Amino acid sequence: MTDATALIADDDASIVWVLEKLLTEKGIAVIKAVDGDTACAELKRGEAQLAFLDINMPGRDGLSVLKEAGKTSGNTAIIIMTAESTMKNALEAMKLGAFDYITKPFDIAEVEIAIDKALENAALKRAVGTLTKRLRETLTGDAEFIGKSRAVQSVYKTIGKVSATDVSALILGETGTGKELVARLIHANSLRSPGPFIAVNSAAVPKDLMESELFGFEKGAFTGAVEEKKGKIELAHEGTLFLDEIGDMPFELQSKLLRAIQEKEFYRIGGKTPVRVDIRIIAATNADIEKAVAEKQFRQDLYFRLNGITLTLPPLRERKSDIPLLTEHYLDKFHSEFGGAPRSLSDKALEAMTSYAWPGNVRELENVLRRAMLLSPSLVLSMEDINLPVTRSSTESIEDVIAARLKPFIGRTEHGTKQELYGFIMQFMERPLIKLVLEKTKGNQVQAAETLGINRNTLRKKIKELKIKVDGIKDKDVR
Repeated sequence: MTDATALIADDDASIVWVLEKLLTEKGIAVIKAVDGDTACAELKRGEAQLAFLDINMPGRDGLSVLKEAGKTSGNTAIIIMTAESTMKNALEAMKLGAFDYITKPFDIAEVEIAIDKALENAALKRAVGTLTKRLRETLTGDAEFIGKSRAVQSVYKTIGKVSATDVSALILGETGTGKELVARLIHANSLRSPGPFIAVNSAAVPKDLMESELFGFEKGAFTGAVEEKKGKIELAHEGTLFLDEIGDMPFELQSKLLRAIQEKEFYRIGGKTPVRVDIRIIAATNADIEKAVAEKQFRQDLYFRLNGITLTLPPLRERKSDIPLLTEHYLDKFHSEFGGAPRSLSDKALEAMTSYAWPGNVRELENVLRRAMLLSPSLVLSMEDINLPVTRSSTESIEDVIAARLKPFIGRTEHGTKQELYGFIMQFMERPLIKLVLEKTKGNQVQAAETLGINRNTLRKKIKELKIKVDGIKDKDVR
């Protein structure tokens, strides 16, 4: 007995009767159609793993149905039947994706063999589909890049564009924003998805080991090299190499990496024969890479090579509307992992989650919810359960921040000092403000005065009164 279902599409009742008897004896459920349009509709439903289509039927002919089925029913093994055995029909049927082609009147034993092979083929296709799905889940993790905000929609669009090409990509974003997840999504949706996804974190590998990590080494290349070792670049052949935290790549190694990317070949440490590779590079960093280039801490030519397409991930504080979705996702995920009853957040806890600044971004949110579910017995997690660190929200106004800092100071001030409190406080407000603006304008007093909304003479006077040292600020204009 099997769980298979077969479609018989033929207007010849005697043929339908023979095939139905044969299939039901094999434990195969039967769906019948007497014309091409009905056959198309049944195939689109996707219930049949096997289909017998007569070439000559009322409405659409069998070849037309076969062509349509190729767009929607890729996992159905289709056997074409005809009373007119011509080479043209046979070639056309096979070209359109038919599993087999039989002529009427047919031999029952031949049909039985065709049925067994067709069902075996359909089962194999389903297995391959399942494995492919599992592979993609492995590559992308058990989560998607969750969100519906405009910022996330923009990321989705860019992932789609990047995945369709084979150019290098540079992913920028703070720690915890999901850079590796996005890299895996790009790979999983690209033509390289059947190949390997190899990740190497430049910040996690000691500098003196990074070269062998990337390029591998030959046996006897150095003390301890007792056998040949393939590097990450070689392991990524015909797939994607993900260089995480590329900004931490040792400067002296960057030129060798650039040559390997450009020439598509490299030498293992101690090797004399070049190793050819076909890889796509996706790099990521949370550092200001352009600043590193300007300060000659990162090679400009390597930066240009990696920066085929740039994708900047938004921090969580800039997409707070996604926090309820992320929270629901991780609560479901941890419920599947830990078991027990489903959990939810109280309204106050969700409000606190939405107000919090999340300096660690999505990774921090995930860890907070994991800890709460592990430690709390409550089905409804409270503010105390989530236990967020005491930090101010990024949406807090400057006035609120200043007031919070001044309040304890004023409370400690003695009565005699309060008479000069305004002038005393204002000098401490003005001094850091002017210093910060001068630093931002690199010492250009004209620009600083414009930014502050005061004239240049007033700025000069303030610099002198507040005894601001300008020696360390670079600009000829500061005197």
